[in-house]
Amino acid sequence: MVNVNGWIDVHAHFSPPTTPAIRHAQWEGARALCFMAPQPYHWTPESTLEYMDRHGIAMHMLSNIPKDPTALRESNDYGAQLVAEHPTRFGLLAALPTDDPDACLAEIERGGCDTHPDGYAVATRRGDVYLGDERLEPVWAELDRRRAVVFVHPATDALPQSGLPTPLVEVAFETARTVVGMLYAGVFRRYPNVTIILAHGGGALPALSGRLGLLGTAAWVPNPHRISHEEITEQLGRLYLDTAASGTDANLAAALTMVSRDHLVYGADSGVPCSNEASLDANLQCLLNSSVVTHEEADRLGHRALTLFPSAARRRQDSFADAARP
Repeated sequence: MVNVNGWIDVHAHFSPPTTPAIRHAQWEGARALCFMAPQPYHWTPESTLEYMDRHGIAMHMLSNIPKDPTALRESNDYGAQLVAEHPTRFGLLAALPTDDPDACLAEIERGGCDTHPDGYAVATRRGDVYLGDERLEPVWAELDRRRAVVFVHPATDALPQSGLPTPLVEVAFETARTVVGMLYAGVFRRYPNVTIILAHGGGALPALSGRLGLLGTAAWVPNPHRISHEEITEQLGRLYLDTAASGTDANLAAALTMVSRDHLVYGADSGVPCSNEASLDANLQCLLNSSVVTHEEADRLGHRALTLFPSAARRRQDSFADAARP
């Protein structure tokens, strides 16, 4: 068993309480889409905290992005409740319904009164609305004003290809497609104060970043905002990449062609049926034994989220201060 010293996991899913019947229906639906999980999945805070304690994980930045708008709000409320109950172990990345800009803005505003999130979580696409869609301009403007941290997770509702489940391959291209769209839409240029974390090491994006650098400003490429070669390199380099299912040397080497070492953060992809303790442990082993990042660099990336989420860091510091008082 791998044990790390107080790492912060930025890619930790959670689920509000469900019934066995609902979990069974979800399991059957997943199997119909080539995701051959052996049994229904059940997330609980108790089992998550036990896992964290066994492996030395200090905090999970919780995220969950339901498709239904009512379920999304209820999920954010439940996440806030978990943070209130375990303020030094959980943080909340409140989900935003990016297919409805007005609802997005309302949820951001509601967070200031009710859920008090540490950051936000968005899917690369909801329905036909990608993150670079011009309808989301007011949302990005508000997030920029707040200097928000936004965790971007690939949409998982694409149909499986080649008889393989969508989370295996398609999610990597979903991330790349969305971020390239944001780049050419000028989102990163207009809203430089938003800190973006991409799941799964950025998916296929790092491998494509060199191609974008070589060909992305060619005359045959539509480029309405006249994004320059230098901007492509600089704006992609500003992104943060998590290590969820991406702690191998192949993933890390690709990531470091696009971002600097201080833009890698620890993510596990815990709390979902495509991860189990064995796969999470294997990913940690890869990070700690990497020939691409040193053991010390791996430890730094494991703690880096504390600089990105100062409210979560303060909760931990306040707890330590209280414990030290006589």
